[in-house]
Amino acid sequence: MSILGNNFITQIGILVNDIEATSQAYSDFFEVEKPKWFWTGPVEEAETEFRGASTIARSKLAFFDMGSLQLELIEPDHNPSTWREHLDQHGEGPHHIAFVVDGMKQIVSSMENIGMPLIQKGEYTGGRYAYMDTFKQLKIMLELLENDKK
Repeated sequence: MSILGNNFITQIGILVNDIEATSQAYSDFFEVEKPKWFWTGPVEEAETEFRGASTIARSKLAFFDMGSLQLELIEPDHNPSTWREHLDQHGEGPHHIAFVVDGMKQIVSSMENIGMPLIQKGEYTGGRYAYMDTFKQLKIMLELLENDKK
């Protein structure tokens, strides 16, 4: 069993400069309904940390459910975050692939022990996320998603 406990890719995250225009392009191309975008929670709710420090960074998000995989479009604000840093350095395009995990703290620790440090983490309604810097080894960032038990 892998360090993540599974090998099922849940989501691909794509950074964009204009979530409205890009959502419309995906909607038109795949002939699916255009999802409404929404803001990530403020730091008081999301408890967002980037490189170990609290940040007020937020992003607009739009989700397309594409069978077994979800496409996430991300338009970051200008505050410090992995989203803003990556968009500024690399432009629009892929940011991460995401996996749903159980036991987030242990997995983060195990990944850090093998040279894959935590870059950003936060909370969302119903769970939490962690972005791990896996670029050196895997050439893309991994996002861990842990949903609260119902």
